[in-house]
Amino acid sequence: MNRILVIRGGAIGDFILTLPALKALRDARPQTHMEILGYKHIAVVAEKRFYAQAVHSIEYGPLARFFARNSELPAELADYFASFDLLISYLYDPDRIFETNLRRCGVQNLICGPARIVKNGGHAARQLARPIEELGINVVDFAERIFPSVEDREFAREFLTSVPLPIIAIHPGSGSHQKNWPLENWIALFSPSSRLANLEGLVVISGEADEAQTERLEREWKNRDFRFARNLPLPRLAAVLERSIFIGHDSGISHLAAAAGANCILLFGPTDPDVWAPKNENVRVLRPPSGRIDDLRIETVEAALAAAL
Repeated sequence: MNRILVIRGGAIGDFILTLPALKALRDARPQTHMEILGYKHIAVVAEKRFYAQAVHSIEYGPLARFFARNSELPAELADYFASFDLLISYLYDPDRIFETNLRRCGVQNLICGPARIVKNGGHAARQLARPIEELGINVVDFAERIFPSVEDREFAREFLTSVPLPIIAIHPGSGSHQKNWPLENWIALFSPSSRLANLEGLVVISGEADEAQTERLEREWKNRDFRFARNLPLPRLAAVLERSIFIGHDSGISHLAAAAGANCILLFGPTDPDVWAPKNENVRVLRPPSGRIDDLRIETVEAALAAAL
């Protein structure tokens, strides 16, 4: 197996949950040339950062023909897929159209992983490790890890130059409103009258889906010297979060923070942390007994942060 291609789409959290399996594969075959086909802005966290020598975009136009029956397959892609000794695909392919087209290219060794996580199948990272275990590789460490490059860390040093220690990073958003702790609670947590009023090294993480929350927080905290990290490339954001105390929800950014080594306090509500929370030792999960994130008290989060400090 001199050349292995991993095909992994999905959101940020889905991709990072796959990293424990890929780490086991890399550890078992350190000399193998590995590439990843996925969403480039996500998979880049693995490109030349321990896991893969190269990453390619699954949104490449001609690739669409591989999802149609009996289509004329682009010769360049057919040759590309056939150049690998093994393909591991996590794509949702219920009718096996993609698989059939790969076989037409001459692909002989193909392992299909779970495209979807099942509720009672154990932790997500364990489910995603099954294709690697089919190779006879025992996956025992399910902690997520990302390895920022020298350039990533240099960016982080410059970005955080004027931010006083300790660095507290928060991400008040997620991919679902139901997962989000009320924004009023975030504001109260760092209000001038709270126990945390003297903290100055606050960094607010936001992406395109978090614009409304970010604009509200910028208005609320306009007179405070807080730093806003908006739409940073994921490798750079990982380096920014690396030595922070991070508070977030069940989100891809929380998985990124955990994988980067941040001291994480994760607020869970309707989703099951036994399936979806990072299995890293640097992660503490807070979840109210009701499973409703609105029921998570400010005092509980405040006490967890004070303990982390």
